[in-house]
Amino acid sequence: MTPVDHESPEHRRLAAADAGAADWRLWGPYLAERAWGTVREDYSENGDAWRFFPHDHARSRAYRWGEDGLAAISDKEQFLCFSVALWNGNDPILKERLFGLSGPEGNHGEDVKEEYWYLDSTPTHSYMRMRYAYPQRAFPYDRLVAGGYEANVAEPEFELLDTDAFDDSRYFLVDVVYAKAAERDILIEIEVVNRGPDLADLTIVPTMWFRNTWSWGYPSGPKGDVLTKPAMWRGEGDTAIRATHPVLGEYSLAAEAPDEVLFTGNDTNTELLFGVPSPAHTKEAFHRYLVDGDDTAVNADGTGTKAATVHRREIAPGASATVRLRLQHGISEAPFADFATLQSDRQREADEFHATIQDPGLSETEAAVQRQAMAGLMWTKQLYYFDIAQWLLGDPQGWQAPPAGERARNRNWAHLNNFDVLSMPDVWEYPWYAAWDTAFHAIPLAMLDPAFAKEQLRLMTREWYMHPNGQLPAYEWHFGDVNPPVHAWAAWHVYQMDAERSGEPDTEFLEGIFHKLLLNFTWWVNRKDHDNNNVFQGGFLGLDNVSVFNRSEAIPTGGHLDQSDGTAWMAFYTLEMLKISLELAQTKPVYQDLSTKFLEHFMAIAAAMNGDLGGPGLWNEADGFFYDALHLPNDEKHQLQVRSMVGLVPLLAVEAIPTSQIEPLRDFTRRMWWFTSNRPHLAGAMARLDAPGSTQHLLFSLLSRERLERVLTRMLDEHEFLSPHGLRSLSKAHEREPYVFDHGGVQATIQYEAGESSTLLFGGNSNWRGPVWMPLNFLIIEALREYHRYYGDSFTIEYPTGSGDEWTLDEIADALADRLVSLFLPGPSGIPPSEVGRAGKVPDPAWHRHPLFYEYFHGDTGQGLGASHQTGWTALVAVLLQRRAHRRG
Repeated sequence: MTPVDHESPEHRRLAAADAGAADWRLWGPYLAERAWGTVREDYSENGDAWRFFPHDHARSRAYRWGEDGLAAISDKEQFLCFSVALWNGNDPILKERLFGLSGPEGNHGEDVKEEYWYLDSTPTHSYMRMRYAYPQRAFPYDRLVAGGYEANVAEPEFELLDTDAFDDSRYFLVDVVYAKAAERDILIEIEVVNRGPDLADLTIVPTMWFRNTWSWGYPSGPKGDVLTKPAMWRGEGDTAIRATHPVLGEYSLAAEAPDEVLFTGNDTNTELLFGVPSPAHTKEAFHRYLVDGDDTAVNADGTGTKAATVHRREIAPGASATVRLRLQHGISEAPFADFATLQSDRQREADEFHATIQDPGLSETEAAVQRQAMAGLMWTKQLYYFDIAQWLLGDPQGWQAPPAGERARNRNWAHLNNFDVLSMPDVWEYPWYAAWDTAFHAIPLAMLDPAFAKEQLRLMTREWYMHPNGQLPAYEWHFGDVNPPVHAWAAWHVYQMDAERSGEPDTEFLEGIFHKLLLNFTWWVNRKDHDNNNVFQGGFLGLDNVSVFNRSEAIPTGGHLDQSDGTAWMAFYTLEMLKISLELAQTKPVYQDLSTKFLEHFMAIAAAMNGDLGGPGLWNEADGFFYDALHLPNDEKHQLQVRSMVGLVPLLAVEAIPTSQIEPLRDFTRRMWWFTSNRPHLAGAMARLDAPGSTQHLLFSLLSRERLERVLTRMLDEHEFLSPHGLRSLSKAHEREPYVFDHGGVQATIQYEAGESSTLLFGGNSNWRGPVWMPLNFLIIEALREYHRYYGDSFTIEYPTGSGDEWTLDEIADALADRLVSLFLPGPSGIPPSEVGRAGKVPDPAWHRHPLFYEYFHGDTGQGLGASHQTGWTALVAVLLQRRAHRRG
């Protein structure tokens, strides 16, 4: 691929932002769709975040750590915020944010209960578009909560489409478009279409407010300086709402012909919620004014820290209404004179930018899916603010109890102080980051904005994220938990993708992150090897309920688990660090010493995992598969013969490194041959290092050719792992043959479940007992291509198992990628498999043209499950689509 043409206007904006010449990333979708019910806002003594700050408090209670809003934007420090509020005249609540069930309310944990789509965005957010479907009936809040409580874990989620909310197509389709005229000048268009059969009223309430930085008893400036309280007003003769902030300066929000302009304060109504005297005008004032008819709720003086324009519209069936606004630094005398031209220009420039990104071989449908995946990835960029040292002190307002002593969550992470725009998994259900999610996000991000992708990876290794002991933060519910170590893999791929696009490798990035990852690698080696024998544990490792036991807690039998995935992840990590060190050694030979160290680590892990040193071993020769091993306190050992993704992770520890890259490194080459000659017991059942393949590569792998064939035979069996839409996380064989562990009065069972979880492990929020997950599938596809680089066309295997058809590993990788891509493309019925669960429920079949990007997918049908907008790692489909088109071309 030739380096990208950087002459499009969006590329020029990106280049200016990267060089520090302009701040085109200052404004973006950095405001979550939900901030209530989160760990950061939880000051309860029992750590019950969902009940401490429920949705019903959100309209009346100021947030300390971050704001939320519908189709919202803010500056990157979230001082000034903007979102769209709506009222259909029937709702009991002004629609200012998305609704969903908290963990205890949903039968499968948290779940958003709204219909919305992220349709477009550029990396600088010079053009953004989101669509929201708003019912004309009263929003069924109570029915959705009751539906969650009534359903048991064996039943599917009760969704908004299961109510009468959209019957007879009585809903509004709301499109919100943002276009930047300049870095601090944003055009806003809200277009509403009445999809119902009758005339319908709608009140549109565009809202601007300041994040509450004045109620917490400490300086509110970014450098710890004391700031004056910001203010909003509308003076005599003003045509716009004015706003001033000690950091941002003066802004204005102009609206075309509003019916009213309202003001209040972004302050908690403590009297309503806690029986403590409140300020005169509080956060929920616009709700009280519009819904309850309380004229005293808003500030008649026309000042405050929260303001809105009110636009009442009566919309005929099929007709539309449009509201236009302009948010800008300073004020314009004629804010709408050039509005249409500028908005059209930004939309055209967005098209031009994506035309340079997308492979010309993509079909029209594929290109639309890829662009929507990228849009979701861009819209899930959020400000994440969390200072644990401050949080542990409690809420300085005094009427909330701080977490107590040893019960304080994350008390061992008091160094963590995050205040950055991060790529989030999902802006509603997951308004937080997770280290391994971030790594996967970086791959599709590198297609769009390599500088942002690199910064995301760097941030996780910075001293205000990484623990002083070298651990990367897992997620805010428990930063000390462990995610799979995929950071080095992501750094290498982003490095390669960036070099391919720019024509110049960023070795400074690679070298810098390599040094930080050395600390993390050392933490793994020292903390997660219970018996010091190179067989690792790690806990749940992001795979939630994949085991018969909760791997984040003490094993009920006592003892510990030697984990197939934990050990294989460490072998995988070791090879990625080896590969990076070899790359750095091309120009700095001193890195050969570290390359040798990683080679030694890998060989020791491979030997231990395969049982070649007389240790436990995780390979089962009879089954031809890897399993976890339970070590009981009396030193008994039991392999847990569950055929799951845990046993496929060893496939990932593979690198086919060109001999041409290794041969110039004389010190490393000499040491590598010394190991293979003098420590043959370390090679054991792993692939031979001393036999270059047909393509002149050396293969570093946990599996010999014979073992690779045996694992692949199971993986490619449609009665086990191979589904129509990718690889299942648990073998379908466990549907008819559940695995039962029974020892010493402890009994546990695991059975294939193609859809949502029927257990409440990890809140029941996800399921690794059958569904298809994009990230692990993506890694397996990558691994198959590595094996093919070494073996070439000489290695073929039945695909599917039992079919009699022999395929090369590269062909199988392509076929698996096609199965994953098929989730989002129209099937025989014209509906994408991921949308099959919504078929017949949506009020307009056109909704299926914008598939949602789910957390995981049904192991048999492909139906989307879990978080419905987890575009983060599910955006990997954009990369698969790109490669498929390139392959066809």
